Amino acid sequence: MDWRSLPPLSALRAFSAFAENGNVVDAGDALGVSHAAISQQLRVLESHMDVALLDRTGRALRLTAQGALLAQALKGGFSQISDGVGALTGSRNAGPLHMSMTPTFAASWLMPRLSGFRAAYPEIDLMIDPTVKVVTLETGGIDVAIRYGKGSWEGVDATLLWESPMVVVGAPVLVGEISYGDTNAMSQLPWIEEMGSSEASNWRKRSALAQSGTATLNLPGNLLLDAARNGLGIAVAVRRFVQGDIDAGRLQVLNEDPSRGTGYYIVTRTGVMRPPLKAFVSWLKREGPLA
Repeated sequence: MDWRSLPPLSALRAFSAFAENGNVVDAGDALGVSHAAISQQLRVLESHMDVALLDRTGRALRLTAQGALLAQALKGGFSQISDGVGALTGSRNAGPLHMSMTPTFAASWLMPRLSGFRAAYPEIDLMIDPTVKVVTLETGGIDVAIRYGKGSWEGVDATLLWESPMVVVGAPVLVGEISYGDTNAMSQLPWIEEMGSSEASNWRKRSALAQSGTATLNLPGNLLLDAARNGLGIAVAVRRFVQGDIDAGRLQVLNEDPSRGTGYYIVTRTGVMRPPLKAFVSWLKREGPLA
């Protein structure tokens, strides 16, 4: 690496703080310096790089396209530095382990097993964020996310927890004699979906089942399968979540995703894991094959 070609670290820190906070005053507060010092460092950085990083034509400073690219690179770089330093100093160990996942995954898979983790690691505080949103993993924020897909997300590490396809299911009392794969008949039945954009609703939009002749009932993820069992509509679900209902005859499979390699992945930031996260990821990997 050509160290002498790099801009001064103080200028890079000031620019990254400005990009994160959106103004020089808050950036100064974040670094413990004056807003004038931030402004000076921003000018030093632009002069060193000979690139317009900030748009000064309006009343407020804004990042240019080049500035946005640099801000993204610095965000990842400084996050890894923070992770590495925190792993050595132990500062990252403080605070709860913050995890993100869909309500369906939390209710159907994690909660029935979480007592085992709590018993093994009673000293680790946990914070569960059940949301259908794909969250950004940042230092000091979400530690780990559980996402459904093929593991091809950029900028993160993704490890398969377990593989399972999507299926369309309904209670026998509702679906009657509808045969497997009859999409025309399925489109005339009422549908149930999890509120928001979930792994199941996204799959349905990509499939031939996106159009329906009837209204859709939107429910929180923890109520979706109960509604399906009670015949309120047909639903898309991860097969592993409903396999017991299928075997018991409470739900009937009407369609199944033929693609392979899709499932739930453990998603973490690239870099060194703090000890609570490392313990949780190891526990997930042990539990996954047993599910």
